[in-house]
Amino acid sequence: MKSPFWQLLLRWTVLALGVTIATRVVPGIRCDDGQTLLVVVLLLSFFNAILKPLLVLFTLPFILFTLGLGLVVINALLFLLVGKLVDGFHVESFWSAAGGAVVVSLTSFFLNAFLRPKRPAGPPGGPRPRGPGKGDDVIDI
Repeated sequence: MKSPFWQLLLRWTVLALGVTIATRVVPGIRCDDGQTLLVVVLLLSFFNAILKPLLVLFTLPFILFTLGLGLVVINALLFLLVGKLVDGFHVESFWSAAGGAVVVSLTSFFLNAFLRPKRPAGPPGGPRPRGPGKGDDVIDI
């Protein structure tokens, strides 16, 4: 599954699952139907690709000062924005959006960690095997 198309489809599926879980778990978030969910996923993906890097860049001191908690605020604002733009997707308040953003982030984190292909052990990037006579205190470059 190395094709960029399949990777994008997998990301959208994971995001859709996260939004669906958020609508079930977080009070104040509701999605009317599957077509609305598709629009929400596409819009969140677009905002995460275009707006989020700009917001992170402009708020970097705030993010560093809050030890990364500012990223949750940015995700919540994007979630709230999508709730305002898409008919049929309702986000009642900032705190509902923050809860939804946390649920989507946790879902994405765990599913991506589970679905990520395992790397083969050993080189490249790992330690090189030592040959005979390499046990002395000389720095090998």
